[in-house]
Amino acid sequence: MNFKNKVVIVTGAARGLGQEYARQFARRGANVAVNDLRDCSETLAIIEQEGAAGIQAETDVTSAESTREMAQAVLDKFGRIDVLVNNAALYGSLSFVPFDRLDEDEWDATMNVNVKGIWQCCKAVVPAMKEQESGSIVNISSLAATYGMPNGLHYTASKAAVIGATRGLARELGRYSVRVNAVAPNVVNTDATGEVFGDKRDKVVDVTMSQQAIRKPLETEDIVGAVLYLGSDHSKLTTGQTIMVDGGTVFL
Repeated sequence: MNFKNKVVIVTGAARGLGQEYARQFARRGANVAVNDLRDCSETLAIIEQEGAAGIQAETDVTSAESTREMAQAVLDKFGRIDVLVNNAALYGSLSFVPFDRLDEDEWDATMNVNVKGIWQCCKAVVPAMKEQESGSIVNISSLAATYGMPNGLHYTASKAAVIGATRGLARELGRYSVRVNAVAPNVVNTDATGEVFGDKRDKVVDVTMSQQAIRKPLETEDIVGAVLYLGSDHSKLTTGQTIMVDGGTVFL
């Protein structure tokens, strides 16, 4: 897949999956804008090592002003926006406990980042995509949304909302040739997963694999292909879909 002269925005790109998405788009010729509340200088260096142009911004995805500034910076630098990967989400810092023990502030923060953040980023970039009459939005959901993860209702509900938002946006934006799809991965071996499960990570991975048709652990690179496909022109008539990258745990 060739992304030469394409402009891609990846949110939550300071590390982990977001950083890998940025790397792989850059490797295929895209100009890549990365943002996070964390410093993205490492990711920007990776983009430049791949021979691509990039910019970084500290962006609060829950803020309309911050996301507008991010989109404008990309347009000022590159003149267009072709792909938005809505990867930013709360996960590693969350408490995974029974639903009636969840902290209300943590519930609100999860919804704010994982759901409202997608809404704000879409509002920021869609005007440019409409003007171009082209664009692809890739939202990152989770197996939790379709399987129903226990002891993580705030995360599960937020990622289910991502799928609903994906479908609604696909209906609204199709007339402008703007596509909206989602990728829903299983547990992936990232730093955030380590933060959630700590010394139980290996056990969680083993239990997770036992429910998969393909019993192999998911690594960061295993998710990239679906994101690249949905961002590319190869999926120009694919919209409103959720691709499960879960080793065959849930069949939609």
